[in-house]
Amino acid sequence: MRASFVARPADAAQVADVLRVAAAHDLAVVPRGNGTRLDWGLPPSRLDLILDLSALDRIVDHAAGDLVLVAEPGARIADVQRHLAAAGQRLAVDAPAPGATLGGTVATGHSGPSRLLAGPIKDQIIGISLVRPDGTPAISGGRVVKNVAGYDLARLMCGSYGTLAVFTRLIFRLRPLPAARAFITAPVLGPSLATPLIEAVATARLAPSAVELDLPAPPPDDAARSVACPQGAVVVLVEGSPGGVAGRASAVRELLQKTGAEEVHVRAESPPWWGALPQWDAKPQRDAKPRSAEPSADDDTLLRLTFVRSGLPEVLSTARDHGAALRGAAAAGVLTAALPHAAPDRVALALAALRTVCARYGGTAVVLNAPPEIRSAVDMWGPIPALDLMRRVKQQFDPSHRLSPGRFVGGL
Repeated sequence: MRASFVARPADAAQVADVLRVAAAHDLAVVPRGNGTRLDWGLPPSRLDLILDLSALDRIVDHAAGDLVLVAEPGARIADVQRHLAAAGQRLAVDAPAPGATLGGTVATGHSGPSRLLAGPIKDQIIGISLVRPDGTPAISGGRVVKNVAGYDLARLMCGSYGTLAVFTRLIFRLRPLPAARAFITAPVLGPSLATPLIEAVATARLAPSAVELDLPAPPPDDAARSVACPQGAVVVLVEGSPGGVAGRASAVRELLQKTGAEEVHVRAESPPWWGALPQWDAKPQRDAKPRSAEPSADDDTLLRLTFVRSGLPEVLSTARDHGAALRGAAAAGVLTAALPHAAPDRVALALAALRTVCARYGGTAVVLNAPPEIRSAVDMWGPIPALDLMRRVKQQFDPSHRLSPGRFVGGL
């Protein structure tokens, strides 16, 4: 979709002004930050105006004593983390791609390795300022962690894909930076080796901050798959005081070795893929180049899988049977799967199988990103039990359906 107009407001007042003008002229509006996840979900059903929020990139306040951050939605996560690190603090939110912003991460509901320690991003946000599609400003929550005044709009906005309101200010709770960290890595060759390692660490009393799985896609040929499989890894992160981390890292290494890992490494630095999406190199859309005739990561189909941890063995084996690469917070029951260069019929088969398994364990399988021919051939979101409620919420916030129309589940 191509827009007729682009507006780049400099502050919240200008955001409200732009939305009031858009409402007066019945313009369909899509907000964007740095564009790293603008191609997640479906294209809008109509588009007149792109609302570029990249100028709203300021850290408004950092109350270090209260462990609270107030920032604008266009602030890049990497810049925010550098600012907080100078005060010995951090935001328990991971950037899935270089240039990812706070607003885009909230809008897509993305959570990375920190999810196991701190919960999803909706648990990190304690307040929000926003503008409704008609230009009306609203505020929810505040700078106090235990604030209970008013409706919790901040959590509602997480994962809304820009379909309910435009964020102008976000308030997050923070955490102290740990004095020491250790990454314990056990190489694995497939789900049968990874599952017992993850389960052993998740059930032991070792308080890991993250338990991440990285499994490359298996060879496409069944014969090759039986004799050679790319090496993956289970990586456990422990944090705390130097003495405590050393002892827990040693205990994790011993546990992994007892559970079947042949070699285990303990390092102070994270692996290069930590927090990134599998087989997918996201770049800001404003720097995008025309699609090449050669296969690339842009041809991958990216899925988000959720499930309770007891379903991990079946989810991993099903994904492997369909040739998917996997990465994510396996112990928390959240994985991202990539089907590299898959044809629409193959994606449809894999998606149906994964949705069946994830639903059996209380979760879902949704398509985050895919080539156009696959977007038009599959149901990106799948069955959503709360769809009627979501439609009522959309009607309440955006009765004219002008804000990111059609991008979200059920055409919302």
